[in-house]
Amino acid sequence: MARGDLTDEEWSLIEPHLPLGERGPIPDLRRLFNAVMWRFRTGSPWRDRPIEYGPWSTAYDRFRSWALAGVFEHLMQAIIAKATARGQASLDLVSVDSTTARAHHHAAGMVLDGELSAALEEAVMQEKGLRQRGKTPATATATATATATDEGSYDTGTSSG
Repeated sequence: MARGDLTDEEWSLIEPHLPLGERGPIPDLRRLFNAVMWRFRTGSPWRDRPIEYGPWSTAYDRFRSWALAGVFEHLMQAIIAKATARGQASLDLVSVDSTTARAHHHAAGMVLDGELSAALEEAVMQEKGLRQRGKTPATATATATATATDEGSYDTGTSSG
């Protein structure tokens, strides 16, 4: 048994949930399952699996058929249900590794109508112009208000002298 392979106790939980082959029991089913788990534990290509797991194509083909049949989803649900029934699982905390959670390719952009798109582009250009002059939107507003007030007093003719 290689490091990371299933123990007898773990295998006894998993084996009943794996399907039979088309012509009966699959020889070396545990070895194939360990090969699939090794591949996902290490992240290595299928062809780089240790020779003790047998031909890479056999392990890949078995994984592919199990994945298409929904075996892994069924197995996870069954194992979680058993652990919860025994009080060994807490579903209070769920974590997703963001390196494997990918967005759909349609999530790359948002469809905007022409008016909204033009308004956003104008706001971006104004922001760029302010940054080039070393101002922020808040200081630009304060400066514009002060300038308008000064110009207003000049236009009314209420200057001293």
